[in-house]
Parts: sequence; structure tokens; C-alpha cells
Amino acid sequence: MTGAQIILLLILFSLLVLLVWGKWRYDIVALGALFTASFFGLVPQTELFSGFGNPATITVVLVLIVSFGLTKSGAVEFITSVIEPVSSQPYLHIAVLTFLAAFLSMFMNNVGALALLMPIAIQSTTKAGRAPATVLMPLSFGSILGGLVTLIGTPPNILIANYRQEVTGEAFTMFDFAPVGGGIAVCGILFMLLIGWKLVKVRKQTTGLELFDIEKYLFELKVTKDTSFVGKAVGELKDALAEQKMDLLSMVHKREKMPVVYRRHKIAVNDLLMLQGSHDDIDSFVSAHNFQLLSAENAQKEILHSEDSQIAEVVVTPRSPILGRTPTQIRFNRKYDVNLLAASRSGTPHRNRLRDFKFEVGDVLLLHGEAEELQDAIIKLDCYPLAPRDLGLGRSSKALPALLTFVIAIAATASGFVSIQLALGMATVAMVLQNIVPVREFYDGVDWPVVILLGAMIPLGSALETTGTTTLLVNGILAVAGDLPPSLILALLLIITMTVSDVLNNAATAILMAPIAYNIAVTLGVNPDAFLMAVAVGASCAFLTPIGHQNNALIMGPGGYQFGDYWRMGLPLEIIIVAVAVPLLLVVWPL
Repeated sequence: MTGAQIILLLILFSLLVLLVWGKWRYDIVALGALFTASFFGLVPQTELFSGFGNPATITVVLVLIVSFGLTKSGAVEFITSVIEPVSSQPYLHIAVLTFLAAFLSMFMNNVGALALLMPIAIQSTTKAGRAPATVLMPLSFGSILGGLVTLIGTPPNILIANYRQEVTGEAFTMFDFAPVGGGIAVCGILFMLLIGWKLVKVRKQTTGLELFDIEKYLFELKVTKDTSFVGKAVGELKDALAEQKMDLLSMVHKREKMPVVYRRHKIAVNDLLMLQGSHDDIDSFVSAHNFQLLSAENAQKEILHSEDSQIAEVVVTPRSPILGRTPTQIRFNRKYDVNLLAASRSGTPHRNRLRDFKFEVGDVLLLHGEAEELQDAIIKLDCYPLAPRDLGLGRSSKALPALLTFVIAIAATASGFVSIQLALGMATVAMVLQNIVPVREFYDGVDWPVVILLGAMIPLGSALETTGTTTLLVNGILAVAGDLPPSLILALLLIITMTVSDVLNNAATAILMAPIAYNIAVTLGVNPDAFLMAVAVGASCAFLTPIGHQNNALIMGPGGYQFGDYWRMGLPLEIIIVAVAVPLLLVVWPL
């Protein structure tokens, strides 16, 4: 083992540890690993940013833009009308949602497909009197399985196709993944519909105001002529509240709502204040300072459900700028012009002071404000709303052109007339020219942390081969498993890849495992395509944890799931995937 190989293995081991630890976002960790490798000469400085111009990275960016265009135009919302009529029948409801998620994920980013269907699933299950948890996990898993079927369904497929292009001169085509991926998707979804959905842990949980149970910790006070704070600055009131671990969330002054309550503002008679705190603390404060405590029903009517304001539930996404920060650090109300009324994690409302709540992926937030400001805040927060979005006439008129543009691009690629990059690139330009995606929003649908991750990891994957580290790892694996039949080694590779993907980003898993899989096949003298396809399948099948795939993290809060709930359905699903995938790989891509 050379010094370069030792250093690279240490860098990769540190990379894996930091990614699993999760303290820093994966793109920052990947960039740190890339720069460290370049510092030690493992990645030439002239190739430091070569990953950002790699066809795989460009393809992922184009897929995300096109997916954003399809969603924004409303093209994929027409088919959701089939959901409402079957919501009263649990089995049929889950079946329609899961197959629909899988179908959409074949041709658009699976995170986008989930974001589109999740509000509809929540509203329809709640209306039918069932907990959203019954459908959200099958929905997430179905969207992941659907991505296995096509080249553009998931980043690992794009990366594997690009790697094959580099080593053989010919990439996998659009539907090369369909025979194996389609078989796995169908079998996986059938398992979830027949058995899996019954294994999902369902806790007693609802949505909306009932989920947050706001009447237990949100109270509306009215300022009377005897109130001791009349004529005083709001800052004095906030300080007094803070001493007793309470917060002022919102204020109505002379019948005008104040999204941002400034400390210098003077309190007047008949002002309405919305406070957060325990019932006992609020009672004591009201008695001590002569406020009038309004009933919970009146409070909701006066502030939450008034004519000129709305409430909205949103789920925090991996791209949200508020991740890892508290409302106090962000100055939430002032920055976004809305009130943060409540927060919930894994179905459990946050009962302590809201100002100290640190936002995480999958948290559900209850926002309150005027309709226009509320919609602007959701966009700025980069959160997904948990209520179905209305399909306006302006958007529906663009649905057909968007869909037609996309179909033409897919057909051109499938026929081999143009490359996937050129077809999708022309589709993105066409969407801009038709104003399906406005120029100012052209890059809004791009998941930039994933793009940075790819750009940083691809040169590290190349370093594995240029330093001989891939050969070293392959020889080590074959020294242990070399006496096994190639078919069993293929199964073992699939299992290892799936296991790594459960704790590591799926794109990073594909980049690290692809050269190992290819060189194992070459060393054994068997068909490398079967081994590359095994990596593509394994990298995308992360069902044991909420951290293995973004979709699993996004449903955690709305579904009220806990970390250990995923393996209940995920483990048997992964066993079925291995049992189905290996025979299909051997038949479709014979060794």
C-alpha cells in the first residue's frame, strides 16, 4: 500500500464519518474532502473542478430544471384528480398514490414528485379520518422505487450511465434500466400494498391546528385601560415575558395586524396580543398585569382565522435556509413578515420556548400571516406546503406545452437521435421561451447542495482509480469473497451498496461503488454491466433510515414517524429487492 493510497483512504474514511455524523451539510464535507485530496496531490489542481463540467452533473441540473418546469406549469397536477374519489378506501387509496408517485418519479425528480403528492395525500387521508402516517411512508418508498426505471429517474442512474461511458465508450440509454428497475418497482410496490402498509407504525396524530394543539400554549390577551403596560414600549413587555419563559408572537394594534412587532412600539388599550406559554404562567401574568384573557375560540377567530390572514403548515426541506438555526438567530418574524406560531417534530409539538427551537429537515411549522406575505415566505423558506396548491388558469394553460416539450425531449433521447444532455438542454430553453419557467426562476428548482456534492465527489472517484486504490479495494474484497460464485458476489455487492446508501447520500454511494463494481467484474472476467446495474439499484434503495434519502426525511414530521420506524417496512422491502434484483440482473445482463 502506497502513501497516496493510505492518504486517500483516510480522506474517504473521514468523509464517510462526517457524512454519517451529519453535523455539517454533505456538500461542505465533500468540498473539504476534495480540497484536502488536491492539497496532497491526489487530485491534480487543473482537474479540481472538473466534476462540475462532468456530463453527469450537467444532466442532474437539467433534470431538476425540467422537473421544476413540469411542476410549475401544473402539467402533473391534472392526474391527481383520480385520488379524491378513492380516499375512503384505504387499500385503493394507498395503491393509487403509490403507483402515481412511482410513475411520476420515472420522468421527474422523485423529491419533486413527493412534494407534489404529499399535501394531497395528507388532506385526503385526514378527510377520510385516517392518520397521514398510513400513506406517507408507502408514498415515499414508491417515489424512490419509481426512480429505478429510467435514466433520469434518480441521480445514481445518471452517474452509473456516465461511468459506463467513461470506461467503455458507451453509456446506458434512457430505458436500459427499465427491465430490472421496473421489475423491482412493481414487486416492491405490490409488497407494500399487500403487507407493507400494515407494518407502518401509526401513532395517534392529525394535522393542522389539532396536531399542534395550540389552545394549550397559544393565548390571546386584550389590553384594557387597567393593564399596567398601557403606553409602555413593547420591548418592556417582551422582557417581562422572557423572564417567565413566555413569548409575544403577534399583535393587533388599532385593528391592524403587525407581522413584525418592534420593541419601540407603544401598547394601547384594546390591542390584541398573542402569547406563547403554559396555561399557568399565562394566568399568573394576566392577573398580575390586568390583561383580559380571551377564550381559545375567540382567539382563533380574531387572529388566526380573520378575513385578511391565513395559516399554513409547511415542512422544512433539506434546502431551506433556516436549517440548524433558531427563530431568534434568524429574526424569523421580521425577516419573513409572517408569524411562526408553532413547530412540530416527528408528530410531537414543541412545547418549550419557540425562540430556542433549532430547525431540522422534516419539521412541520405553523405559519400565520396575510395571504400574499404567507406565500412569499413559503418560497423564501424553501419549504413544502402541506395543503394542496390551487391550479390557476394561468398555470393550467401552460401544462400542455410543458408536457409536450418534455415528451419530445424523452422521445428524442430514447430514439438515440440526440444525447440526453442536449435533449434536456433544449427542453429547458424551450420552457423559458414559452414562459413556463420564467427566466428569474430558471434555477429555483436546482438542488444546489446535490450539484456541489456531485462536482466534488466525481474527482475523488477518479482519484480512486488513478492512485490504484480501487484495485487495492477490489483485491481485498476478492481475497475474502473470491471463492464464491460470481452471482453471489453480485448479490453481496448489491447488499453492501444498499447498506452504505442507508447512511450516505445515494449519489455519493454510486460514485464510490461504481469503480469498485466494474473492476471486480473485470477481475472475475464477467459482464461489468450486471455489476454496474447492481450499484445503480443498491444506491437508490435506501429504506431503513430517514437519512438515506431526502424523501424519507421529508415525511418524518408530517407522518409523525420516529427514526426507528422505517426499518419495520424498509427491511423486508430491501430483502425482497435483493431477492428480485439478483435473478433479474442475471437474466437481463447475463454474466
